Amino acid sequence: MRNSARARTILLTNDDGINAPGLRTLYEGVKDLGKVYVIAPATNQSASSHSFTLRRPIPVKQVKPRWFAVSGTPTDCVLISHHALLKKSIDLLISGINDGPNLGDDVLYSGTVAAAIEGTLLGFPSIAVSFEKAGVNVATAISLVRQLATRLLRKPLPRKTLLNVNIPARALTGVKVTRLGKRIYQDMAVKLKGPTGETCYQIDGEMDFKILRGTDFEAIHQGKVSITPLHLDMTNFRELRRFRRELGQLRANDE
Repeated sequence: MRNSARARTILLTNDDGINAPGLRTLYEGVKDLGKVYVIAPATNQSASSHSFTLRRPIPVKQVKPRWFAVSGTPTDCVLISHHALLKKSIDLLISGINDGPNLGDDVLYSGTVAAAIEGTLLGFPSIAVSFEKAGVNVATAISLVRQLATRLLRKPLPRKTLLNVNIPARALTGVKVTRLGKRIYQDMAVKLKGPTGETCYQIDGEMDFKILRGTDFEAIHQGKVSITPLHLDMTNFRELRRFRRELGQLRANDE
């Protein structure tokens, strides 16, 4: 059982890299809430999703007290923090503040969200925080993060649950608890020629979204901060009973 009298250990990480302005903003905003460590990628790891480095050395450099640059992904940062640097003492993880939103299907590709997912899998409360536009509504972002952090240090989230928070760029009209919306990715594979004339493809293009009631996209469009509880059990419970009934008689061989 953890000793509630000790200073709480808070891990900050991101996918934009240890020198990202959003990470510094986050640190300045929460550094008085406990024993705060920054353990983040040495370079930008945006869209790295939940990838991690397996069976290869990962250089880690201490850049100043309680700040470590990891030559790996956001998931690498969390794993190294938990198993080595902080020795399984983490009370809260905050990932961000990301330069750009992580809404709807974005959560599947985001290194920012992946870090919070890994923290959740390891058993400590985790929050992913993103700006729709970097540096806009900073005071609101920090105020909200502090409120959420204080709450989660006192009352952790249910098992396998994390919070995905997005801060709108427009004038604020409130806070809304939301579900994930639908991202639309357009022109994702653009054909081009490489430096020696070979055919290449660049994954890029415009992004759009559907404004559906109750979603994170709707909240941001309305100027509201979006807070989405994400759950990591991917089982489709609605279909579970039907598939058990329909597929329960299948055999593994031709006996």
